[in-house]
Amino acid sequence: MKRLVVLLPFLLLLLAALATGAATLIEHFYNTDTARQVVYHALWFQVLWALVAALGCAALWRFRRRVTWASWGVHISLVIMLSGALLTSLTSRKGMMHLRINETTDCFFTENGQAISLPFSIRLDDFRIVHYPGTTAPQDYISEVTCQSEKGDSKKAQISMNHILTVKGYRLYQSSYDEDGGGSWLSVNYDPYGTPVSYAGYALFCLSMLGILFSHRVAFRQQLSHPLLKKGGLLGAWLLLPIFVQAGTAQAYSRQQADSLSYKPVVYNDRVMPLNTLARDFVQKMYGRTSYGELTAEQVLLGWQEAPDEWQRVPIIRVKSEMLREQLGLSNDCCALQNLFNSDGTYRLEALWNNELDSRSKLAKAIQEVDEKVGLVLMLTDGTLFRYLSDEGPRPSEGKLKAEVYYNKVNPTKWLFMANLTLGLIGFFFFFGRLVPRLLRGTLWIVTALAVAAYSLRWFIAGHIPLSNGYETMFFIAVSVLVITCVLHRRLPYLLPFGFLLSGFTLLVSYLGQMNPQITPLMPVLHSPWLSSHVSLIMFSYALYAFTAINAVLALCRKDSEAVEQLAVVSRLLVYPATCCLGIGIFLGAVWANVSWGSYWQWDA
Repeated sequence: MKRLVVLLPFLLLLLAALATGAATLIEHFYNTDTARQVVYHALWFQVLWALVAALGCAALWRFRRRVTWASWGVHISLVIMLSGALLTSLTSRKGMMHLRINETTDCFFTENGQAISLPFSIRLDDFRIVHYPGTTAPQDYISEVTCQSEKGDSKKAQISMNHILTVKGYRLYQSSYDEDGGGSWLSVNYDPYGTPVSYAGYALFCLSMLGILFSHRVAFRQQLSHPLLKKGGLLGAWLLLPIFVQAGTAQAYSRQQADSLSYKPVVYNDRVMPLNTLARDFVQKMYGRTSYGELTAEQVLLGWQEAPDEWQRVPIIRVKSEMLREQLGLSNDCCALQNLFNSDGTYRLEALWNNELDSRSKLAKAIQEVDEKVGLVLMLTDGTLFRYLSDEGPRPSEGKLKAEVYYNKVNPTKWLFMANLTLGLIGFFFFFGRLVPRLLRGTLWIVTALAVAAYSLRWFIAGHIPLSNGYETMFFIAVSVLVITCVLHRRLPYLLPFGFLLSGFTLLVSYLGQMNPQITPLMPVLHSPWLSSHVSLIMFSYALYAFTAINAVLALCRKDSEAVEQLAVVSRLLVYPATCCLGIGIFLGAVWANVSWGSYWQWDA
């Protein structure tokens, strides 16, 4: 019976997980409303979670003498969160409100079309879109409104992305706008009981998780003093990927002329950037590298712009698919623009596309990839790819332009991944020697400082924390791994080469995946410190989990029991802060979602 009390909550959690998976399939094959009715909002699903909470507390009480206050806090916080969710489902009201400029309303409409009266009226005085300087990319959507209470008191306010308006418990969010700019759509959320209870649960969870890390009665503190942590370990080696360089020739601007225009600000993809970034992006997409033979990216771009008839004969369009090269009769992997057109001017790729029955086949994807490159060239030659920034209006600072050109030229991820992988291999081969580890310790701090400086430079260029794409996220994980290694390598000596290798492979994935992509402006909803904290903590937890994952692989390769036990100790040690960061990061993401659009999440588990 006692064993059943302990096992039953976990069996019910497994059932909840299966139910959530089933809801995902229902939503896929039917629709979201069906999934909500059958699973998420169903009475049996709520009863299931109530049983999980009740039996979980009973199991915890069974071992109450061995449970720390921090563990109690974590479990109680989860119960509080479930209670907040229940209150939200029972007492909250959600809907949409549409206003045209100078229009007043005192109600909003729910999803099923029911009109809900408000204890105040609201008038839309003005609506405007704030763009990034010199571009048409929206930076924010702003509604200027006037709220008037039933007593006649009026108050002017502003509603924008991540800046909500709260009136008598009703929260109004900027959701959308009319295409003509003369109207605004506002989300309305009334949840006076569920939100504070849920937030209290989040706060208690965060404090309790931090308490677990510092409590003397928890295994994390005990693992830190384990004698096996002071001994080293050994891993096998990985091979570096070779980098090939291919050259070509073409007539273009002189090097001096092209370099003089590198810092000139242009507008491309709704972002102001130096010409150097645009040129590198263009040549990278066309040729797969940031230069063409001895010609710089600026020379290639300006050459295409000024002499397209000459450049259409230059083999600069890379065709990766061998199947497509056979269809086009190409002898190598690069072709000229004129090779893609017949003598009568017809487009050869169009005929191939019309003959391809499966639009998802490898050949179809290869055709689309090359067609995108052709479209890029045509946009450049007809003057629609980019425009030079006018001298009037806001302009980026010279410091940012110079910093971006410098970042492009240095290409820090390339040198960092090469250095880290090399140092990691050296460290693993000579780990039990004395001289090399001492040198590696000094090199670790240097490499970490360079990585932090490069990431900070990208932050300065972008104007926001760089976590908006895969390249930046992998870069952040690599920096996190290096920082963790700096903190732990004296107590855990084997982490020294381990940290170099893990950060090196992370940077390698980043480098090969996007090859230094453009730094794009953020969507308005992403301008939030909650989002930055949410992503940062989760990426940091992934870095810690990556150490435990490779620990497991290494343990399978070792035969001596002491080394395996050492790896197990390290994994048990790292899983505590990893789980702590992951849990706190998830709930910070819930706060960000609730602050940004009035609902904790808009997707299933």
